[in-house]
Amino acid sequence: MPRFAPVAVALLLAATAPAADKWWSADVEKQLAAAKDNRGELEKALLATPKEQHKGMEFLLTHMPEPDLKSLKADYLTENVSLAYKSRATVPWGKDIPDAIFFNNVLPYANLDETRDAWRKELTDLCLPMVKDCKTPAAAAELLNRELFPKLKVKYSTQRKAPNAGPKQTMETGLASCTGLSILLSDACRSVCVPTRVVGTPLWANKRGNHTWLEVWDKDWHFTGACEPDPGGLDRGWFVGDAAQAKKDVPEHAIYAASFAKADTHFPLVWARNSKAVNAENVTDRYAKPAAKADTVRVLVQVIGADKKRVAADVTVTDGKKELAGKSKGESADTNDFLTFDLKPETEYTVTVGAVTKTFKTDAAGKTQTVQVELK
Repeated sequence: MPRFAPVAVALLLAATAPAADKWWSADVEKQLAAAKDNRGELEKALLATPKEQHKGMEFLLTHMPEPDLKSLKADYLTENVSLAYKSRATVPWGKDIPDAIFFNNVLPYANLDETRDAWRKELTDLCLPMVKDCKTPAAAAELLNRELFPKLKVKYSTQRKAPNAGPKQTMETGLASCTGLSILLSDACRSVCVPTRVVGTPLWANKRGNHTWLEVWDKDWHFTGACEPDPGGLDRGWFVGDAAQAKKDVPEHAIYAASFAKADTHFPLVWARNSKAVNAENVTDRYAKPAAKADTVRVLVQVIGADKKRVAADVTVTDGKKELAGKSKGESADTNDFLTFDLKPETEYTVTVGAVTKTFKTDAAGKTQTVQVELK
């Protein structure tokens, strides 16, 4: 009798499974056909899924991007689903998460187009003990944002290898873009059944750059900057003012929340501008605010050292009558994150950093201007 490799036998059994064992929907069957040579792996995953996890596995396959249909293996999918359900049963808030939120914002193995790393077991083992005393998804997300990055020795850096790095690369190199940081925090949260979605804009309305952050579900959606915990909790961040100027009907200036479920809108990937691989929801209305008549100028202060890198330093700004103070942002802060002052328009000010001073005149009310101080 011929001998077959175990994997080959498993695939053969899946391919010849009786119709009665095929519990999945017609939509999944269409996806299996699209998987072509990888169909056997997906059927193997479906047949290995316990009945109580059927809906979750069915969701993943129904909405799975075509490249994943053709490449992901059965063990990868079954482990991902099994651990997601296990965490849901472990944390106190798991039972209160609606299935629709669990399926789209906890269960998925990816956020954007990052590498499909097998991250869930490693992050579950690391993060579940960290959040053992937390009672809500929001509390767990805040704790992870505060403690995970120092623990992993991960920080923001423009020297990262890829803007959309998967969690494994980020943890190995210790460096990531705002997108990479958001992906890692999202995966960490999902590993302990905290629903999340990556959110971002391809270009701020003031054209200063793009940015990516995270939304966390706790009875409703709340936002936070990844690796940028705020002592005041969620729904705070340096980018709030920029987000308030977002334009829903201008694609490049709108704000999008990524979705694993299929949607009519796509998430704009600034590193792959022609890609429509990631589904999304336009959530600009959650951030944009009607522009009020401004009576101040928004002044962004950046301090540059002799090596041309950003420096975190004490800064004072005065018009000779009133003095304001703050700390500039160093290289570990997002490149769009500036020390910001709201100053009187068309007024002469002096900015001081150590022994260096610089005089400048503010623009007209409602404007945003940048003042750069170079240290010798």
